[in-house]
Amino acid sequence: MSVRTAEAGDIDAIASLELEVFPDDAWTPEYLRVAIDGKMPTVRILVAGEAAGQGDAAGQVVGHALVSVVYEVAELQRIATAAGRRREGIGRALLDASLDLARDEGAERLLLEVREDNVGAVAFYENSGFIEIDRRERYYRDGATGVVMQRELTGP
Repeated sequence: MSVRTAEAGDIDAIASLELEVFPDDAWTPEYLRVAIDGKMPTVRILVAGEAAGQGDAAGQVVGHALVSVVYEVAELQRIATAAGRRREGIGRALLDASLDLARDEGAERLLLEVREDNVGAVAFYENSGFIEIDRRERYYRDGATGVVMQRELTGP
């Protein structure tokens, strides 16, 4: 498994994964192209795929992360793993790469938001050093609460 910066050739795979994981709020191929082409200067897209030498699966996108960095604050806007590939460490690899990217770009903290009822994701982020700093009531279209979490990127 490797994580790298998304390229134009990844747009269809990312868009398909967006529809799978975020059907009500998927980024369109056009929007993804703008980001990948560098026309959204604060947004970076990372993709996870099989490393070279992995047979027929080599290069296949099995996950992605969208990270926005504005000065000292980075935001993990979304992280997605293909349904048939969950629990294989892909989300961990994408999160680690997102943390590295944020640090490399000078961010001092990484924020994210997760649905309160997504217990698995909340636990994943807590186990990764994130703490809850706020809640956004009725944030999602279906009325679910959003939990805002943060991880400091500086210090020990």
